[in-house]
Parts: sequence; C-alpha cells; structure tokens
Amino acid sequence: MRPGPARAALAALFVAACATAKPGPAPRPAPSVRPERPPAPPLELSKLPGWRDEDHAAALAAFQSACGAARDAAMAEVCRRARSAGSLDESRARNFFERNFRVEASPGEGVLTAYFAPEYRARTRPDAEFSAAVRPLPADLVKGDGAVSRRAGGRLEPYPDRAAIEAKAPERALAWMRPEELFFLQVQGSGVLTLEDGRRMKAGVAATNGWPFVGVANPMRERGLLAANDTSGDAIRAWLAAHRGPEADAVMQLNPRYVFFTLKPDDGLPPTGSAGVALPAGYSIAVDPSQHRMGELFWLDASAPMLAGAFPNYRRLALALDTGGAIKGVVRADLYLGQGERAGAEAGRVRHTLRLHRLAPRVGPQPQ
Repeated sequence: MRPGPARAALAALFVAACATAKPGPAPRPAPSVRPERPPAPPLELSKLPGWRDEDHAAALAAFQSACGAARDAAMAEVCRRARSAGSLDESRARNFFERNFRVEASPGEGVLTAYFAPEYRARTRPDAEFSAAVRPLPADLVKGDGAVSRRAGGRLEPYPDRAAIEAKAPERALAWMRPEELFFLQVQGSGVLTLEDGRRMKAGVAATNGWPFVGVANPMRERGLLAANDTSGDAIRAWLAAHRGPEADAVMQLNPRYVFFTLKPDDGLPPTGSAGVALPAGYSIAVDPSQHRMGELFWLDASAPMLAGAFPNYRRLALALDTGGAIKGVVRADLYLGQGERAGAEAGRVRHTLRLHRLAPRVGPQPQ
C-alpha cells in the first residue's frame, strides 16, 4: 500500500512518544444524548376524522339510552351526567362529548363489518319451500367451562357440527323457514318471523353448538361462485336461493356453527345485545370481549370499502353492546344497522378498513 500523509504523521507521532512520558488514554468523547421527545399530545375529539359531520344530538340520545351497560365507575358518572342533561341540541351535544371524553387510539388497522335484525316469513308446517326447521335448545346439549357438549352413553362428547345436525330430522320445530333465510338468521343472531296467520315472533339465540363461525364469502369467491367485489349479503343469499338443495346446503355447511333459537311474541322493541340492553341502530357495535368491555364508547373511522355498492365511509360514535363469533381482535367491530330489508341491504355491503378510537371518560373536574 502506498504510504500517505496520514501514515507519515502517525510515524512521527510514535517517535515523539518514545522520547517523552507516555500519555494516558485519550478521553472518550461523551456519548451523544438524543433529547427525549415529549409525548404526543392527546388527540382531541374535535380533530377526529369526520367529527364535525356527526349527528351529535342523535348520538347523545343513543348514549343516554344504553350507557347504563357500562360497569366502569368513571363511565357510570358520565352516564349519569348525560341522562341528567336531557335532550340537547347539536351544539350542546357535541360540547358534552368533548368535555367528558378523551381519545385513546387503538394501534393499527382492522375491519368493520355490519349486521342487522332480519324480518323473514315462516310457516308452522314444512313444505317444499319452507323446509328448514327453526330448532329449539336440544335436551342433550350441555354447556360448561366454555365448551358445548352432548350426553352420549353416560359420557360427554363434542356437540355435532351443522352438517350432522341437519342430517337428522328435528324432534321439534318452532317454525319452518327457507333454508338460506334460516342460515342468515343464524348468522345475525336475532330477527322477527311473520307466520302465515300474521303473528310476528321474535327469534333469539338459545344456544350454539360450540363450533367456530366460518364465513362462506371467501370460499364462494375462491370457487368462482361470486365475483370478487360482490360477496355482499344480498349476493350470497340470492345465490343460495337460486341453488336451493344439495348445492346450497354444501356451501352453508362450510360454516359448522349452528344456532338454536327461542321464539316469543314480537314486542316491537330493538333486539338486546350481549350487554343486556336494547341496541340503538347505527350506534351499537359488537366487539371482542377479551379486548374491550361492554359499555365502552368508540369513534369509528372506517373507509376504503371492499365491496361494490357500499357507502364510502362510516365515521361515528358507537357503544360496545354486543359480541359475535366472528368478531376477534382489538381493531375489529360489527356495526348494528337496524331491522328489516333496508338495513340488511346496507349491512351486507359493509367491509371497510377500520381505525378505532376508544373514548375514555374524563375523571375529575370537567374542562370548561
């Protein structure tokens, strides 16, 4: 290697060092200290995407009707304030939320879907069209320790899946429905049945067979049964109706979860969620109970719809009042949109990218 000025200087320095006292070790430069960034200021409600466009008066009315589901002491206090405030106009309702809550964003992105309470026709006797039995709670079903079993020969075994249940004639039927509509009633969890004599009966979940929920939209798309951007609830239901019989049965049996029902006269009230209160349409969500508590308040920021014909975004306040077999994870929610055909058409098109913000109640004196 050709010596350069740096090497020559290093040699001269070495000779000088031999003729003088050996210097001590050179002091190490002090490590550079990166100044700590102050924590980001909390996001104000007024800065949430779409906050100004919310119907705060309607949201407050929904909050007042269902906030009693919360068991948290701070939320209970805010609930008391809300109910004592009575009916407020838009400006004062918005001010109420801004004074009583702060924002806690959940990390990352997830998925928003929607559900509804369907209204279907039903029969008291089966026929070629209404051939699917609405089955009550079976006598052999045993629930315990989070598992669902059945008694067989003095021992317990896992309860059968959908295909095995449907392969056996029912011992008793509460009513008879079109197969694809019973399937959707089981997916939604509740609804209203109108019998041939005009009676309206409210269907509610008595139990499930304990199997996990499996959606049929992805398999139908992968098999080319539906277009990639048209796996809405309406599209699935229409395909099942058009292929009623073994072909549709095979698709529905991809979901092994089976729901047993109770029937009672329709009282005209909204369905009740897992939190034990009536669900305000448009302001209630099902969440994962292992990640969130019932009665918590959230701001939904959902956009980028994945299905054709969907609304471009859902930005609104919503209370956690329900749970669902397919609702798993922190940033995951299922929005309840109401009852009937119109709500069902909208709910079946909701599959949006979700950013979820928890609104935590403020403790102590309220900011002015």
